This record gives sequence, structure tokens and C-alpha cells, in this order.
Amino acid sequence: MGWISSIFKRTPHENKVNTFTIRQGKSVAVNEAFKAWTSGDLDLMLKAVDLKTNPIDRHFLLQSIVGATYKLRKDEKYRILCIEYSEKHLEEFPEISPALKEDMGGSFPLVTTFQHYATVLSEANNFDKAIEVCHQALSYGLHDNTQSGFIGRIKRIGKKAQKISNEILNK
Repeated sequence: MGWISSIFKRTPHENKVNTFTIRQGKSVAVNEAFKAWTSGDLDLMLKAVDLKTNPIDRHFLLQSIVGATYKLRKDEKYRILCIEYSEKHLEEFPEISPALKEDMGGSFPLVTTFQHYATVLSEANNFDKAIEVCHQALSYGLHDNTQSGFIGRIKRIGKKAQKISNEILNK
């Protein structure tokens, strides 16, 4: 059998293999929050939201919930969840962001929660809050991967707000 097979030998009650990832420069066993956000399964993600985890997996869990509910936002139930988890993510982002930025080599990955939330707010004609979310993203130095970035998004939201305002005044 040799030493290699003895390392991998399991007793009958040991049915799982530990999986590891790198978090904040260290190899750590993945937890249920990691498994949930990488699954793409909204129900699993929602069940994992109260689990304690590291800031990086917390970020990706919340962002994945927002992304999944954003795609389904035409349904009121999912729009409400999108808003709830967007607000939760943005509320926690000041604590998450330093570890996230460090773990990503000194710059942020694409943080889609800001743009998704701004869009949902704009669709609800909550333009001031949508613009506030864009300014918040800019304060972190984030970009939304559009040509004009969050500054262009702010301008588009402002134009939409003005158009709605003009329509109301002209009635």
C-alpha cells in the first residue's frame, strides 16, 4: 500500500474531503458561506447569510445574492430581496472593503452591487438615492465596467429624473 495510500485512507464515517482556498494570504478550508455563493443556488445563499465567515466570502455571498435577485427583479418578491441585500452589502462594505482590496492585490474586483442597486432604485424613480449609491461607489474608486463609469451613470439617472419631472409638470 505504501505511504501515499495510507494518507488518503478513510474510515467509514469520513465521507468528505476538505477543500481549501486562499483568503488573506492563507490557505483556509472552505466553509458553508463559500460553498453557497459558489453554488449559484439562491436558496443556499440565503440560508448561509447568517453564517460567520471571512470578509472576502461575505462580500461574494452578498454580491451573489444581489446578482441573483437582480436578474429576477421583475417579480416583486425578488426586487424586495435585491433591495434588502443591496442595503446589507453596502452597509457592511466599509468593514469588508479593506480585506477585499488587500486580498485582490491592492485593487477592488468588479463590485456589481452598487450598479445593480442604483438601477433598481432608478427603476423605482428613487433617483436621489440611486445617485447617492453611485457617489458611494466612486468614493471607493470603483468602476461599473461601462465606458462612462459611475459618473456617466449619475448623468443618465439625472436625465431620467429630469424627464420624469418634466412629464409631471406638463400634465
